[in-house]
Amino acid sequence: MLRSLGLRNTRQCQKLIQAAQQQVRHRSRLPLNTVILFVPQQESWIIERFGRYHRILEPGLNIVIPVVDSIKYVQSLKEIAIDIPQQAAITVDNVTLQIDGVLYLRVIDPYKASYGVEDPEFAITQLAQTTMRSEIGKIQLDTVFRERELLNVAIVDAINKASEAWGIRCLRYEIRDMQMPSRIQEAMQMQVEAERKKRAAILESEGIREAEINVAEGRKQARILTSEAFQAEQINQAEGEAQAIVKKANAKSTSISVVSAALSQRNGQNAVSYNVAEQYVAAFSHLAKQTNTVLLPSNTGDISSMVSQAMAIYKNLSKENQQHLDSGEHQEENNDINTSSEKSMDSDRKS
Repeated sequence: MLRSLGLRNTRQCQKLIQAAQQQVRHRSRLPLNTVILFVPQQESWIIERFGRYHRILEPGLNIVIPVVDSIKYVQSLKEIAIDIPQQAAITVDNVTLQIDGVLYLRVIDPYKASYGVEDPEFAITQLAQTTMRSEIGKIQLDTVFRERELLNVAIVDAINKASEAWGIRCLRYEIRDMQMPSRIQEAMQMQVEAERKKRAAILESEGIREAEINVAEGRKQARILTSEAFQAEQINQAEGEAQAIVKKANAKSTSISVVSAALSQRNGQNAVSYNVAEQYVAAFSHLAKQTNTVLLPSNTGDISSMVSQAMAIYKNLSKENQQHLDSGEHQEENNDINTSSEKSMDSDRKS
């Protein structure tokens, strides 16, 4: 127990020493009045005569009366960086944060910086701490990290309004470190992990949806192309069949014309008899190839009677066709005669 208390006391002492070292103002040593003084660049020396402000020495060669004049303050006009000690700040949602920062400032008016405030740097440090606590108390924990730049700007504006009477201008303020309770940090880590898992699940679902849409579009296009190809195939097949039928009809008509021309020639009937006999013999060679049932005429062996019978049928058909043709020619002649008589009667009427 004693050892643990001793360790705690030593740690607290170290923290107090560090805080005191951070708040100590690093003053320049006051030079001695040697009548002839050389003021460095970017410095201002405040001269008092008989304990009262007299003038400010500019950089370069200056002559000062000894005993009467004394160098009271030395102000640096350079930009100064001041460490802001770590402090606790409570957000609007009651979360305690440990925050420290760095403040950058510059002395604008050496007279105000010397006589307006006792210790300008210490005053600025305290003002920065109180301003930072008040600004953090206006926002939530989640917005502290997102609006860190805006928070720095707000702290600088608040400090400049108060430090104008001290002749000091705050140039910028940066939050250096921000610590939060371990439980809050774990909760935020869990929240970040849940958010990332949510995004991953959303992206995965969107990827699956896009993939399914692409597959459906592909199937749709494939079906459309298949139907168009089948349609084109059917059209081409129908056109081919139509052309084939036309060509077969033309070929048949040509063959009929050739046969009719051949029949009108000498020995045409003999050629027809020979063709019928040849087809008759060929037909008997294909019997009983498809099925086992065969129907045969009674006079199968008498080829000459079969040929003569076929020729008789052919002659009867040819006579009927010739009669039809003759009747058609007579009808056409009668129609011509009737039309001519009607024309003559019309002409007579007109005359």
